[in-house]
Amino acid sequence: MRHGISTYNTLRRVQGHFDQSTLTDEGREAARLTGLSLRGLPFAAAYASPLQRARETAEIISAQLDNPPVLQFRDTLKEINMVEWEGLPFDEVKANFPESYRHWQQEPEKLKMTMTTPAGATEFFPVVDLYRQAEQFWRDTLPQHDGETILLVAHSGINRALIGTAVGLGPADYHALYQSNCGISVLNFADGFGSPVQLESVNLVDHLGQPLPDVRGNHRGPRLLLVRHGETDWNREKRFQGQIDVPLNENGRVQGEKAAFFLKDVPIDRAVTSPMLRPKETAELILQFHPDVALEMDDRLKEISHGLWEGKLEEEIQEVYADELAAWKVTPETVQMPAGENLAQVWERAIAAWNEIVASAPSDSRSDPSGNRPTTILVVAHDAVNKAILSGLMGWGPEQFWVFKQGNGAVTVIDYPRGAAGRPILQSLNITTHLGSGVLDKTAAGAL
Repeated sequence: MRHGISTYNTLRRVQGHFDQSTLTDEGREAARLTGLSLRGLPFAAAYASPLQRARETAEIISAQLDNPPVLQFRDTLKEINMVEWEGLPFDEVKANFPESYRHWQQEPEKLKMTMTTPAGATEFFPVVDLYRQAEQFWRDTLPQHDGETILLVAHSGINRALIGTAVGLGPADYHALYQSNCGISVLNFADGFGSPVQLESVNLVDHLGQPLPDVRGNHRGPRLLLVRHGETDWNREKRFQGQIDVPLNENGRVQGEKAAFFLKDVPIDRAVTSPMLRPKETAELILQFHPDVALEMDDRLKEISHGLWEGKLEEEIQEVYADELAAWKVTPETVQMPAGENLAQVWERAIAAWNEIVASAPSDSRSDPSGNRPTTILVVAHDAVNKAILSGLMGWGPEQFWVFKQGNGAVTVIDYPRGAAGRPILQSLNITTHLGSGVLDKTAAGAL
């Protein structure tokens, strides 16, 4: 997680390696709440940046844990080195370094700075170097913790780089996801660095008393809430559903109700769902608190067609399609479902539907006269469809299908701060805290 709100966060000054920024009272309280939300998790080790805003956050979190591990401090968890800007207000940076600031905002991999060393002045690329630093942390640390859970407390920039290097995003993708103060992210590594990684969740903030991350200033585009339907009996049985129209079970309806209460006070301006029973009922439950919003249906948001696999358990599929099932788990982009779809087809239709929904938002994307919030659109669909949409937003194809987790009743938040035509930001991924299971996603790990 990222450190709590600091004095320089409040003043909107650049922090970087600068170590004069300390936690505010609000930041300390957020760190305490974060520690409470993590109580009960079996941490084998805890690592933190040595910069005091992260150090203090880690110490406060650790004090709330049942069996806190010894805190270890690593320079490879320090924030990005912004030596030319550190201590300056962002407005002053924008005015005095216009070209560098443009790179920072639009092409972060090209941001270049000069640092004075005993050997003289040296030019470096802060974002590129940060990703090398993140990779080094993973290479040094993961081999020590096979099969264990570890806690990391660091900063916004290095956290983005840690997540990015784990899943294959590079310096050009620096702004593709956000990290709120004391936001929690969960990564599941199959093995060491370079092995497959699942993003179970990104930037959870519900433990801080707010359901969703704040909309950042100067936001010009829409906010989309991407929701997966609640649980079905076939999810629970791990039976492949696909386009067989299975309704929600009792637990799925409870999940839909909990999602509804979670989003009760979030303004929603438009809602679109797959027409299948399970997402449609989930959407209807959410919209009970938004009675003026009409529910639209789009066939392109239907679940993947599993063809002859539909209605079958994995063991039954294994008997006839062993090779295809094995490939589905490792190289899903290579699998053509017998009498069904392949992932390329799902990608094409799901992303086309998503892009049309985003483009439909008003050009200024403001829904109230004060301009205090963006147009907010609810989209309710399925596991494979949601994964296709999220992967597409990252510029990925079906080969990255298994990166994103989508739990039953989970909420994901995507913002378009530069307008509908600009690159989106993944604000939060796979929020399931409203379902009462704590930080970790404990929804049914059933078939699609």
